[in-house]
Amino acid sequence: MKQTITVRISKELGDQIEKITKYEHVPVSDLVRESLQRYVTLRRFRQLRAKTLPFAEAQGLLTDEDVFKALK
Repeated sequence: MKQTITVRISKELGDQIEKITKYEHVPVSDLVRESLQRYVTLRRFRQLRAKTLPFAEAQGLLTDEDVFKALK
């Protein structure tokens, strides 16, 4: 099911979006849809990371390098 959302933005932001869409030859709706999807994905990743971080730290996994070493 598709949903329509109306959002008010500043003129400056609208101008920036217009420049990007003209440069990239994409519709505004595609740019906004992709931006929202990236935002939602990043936010979800951060939530999951925050939940798992204490467990990783308890195992001594403090950096990305620690994780990669453990996976080898």
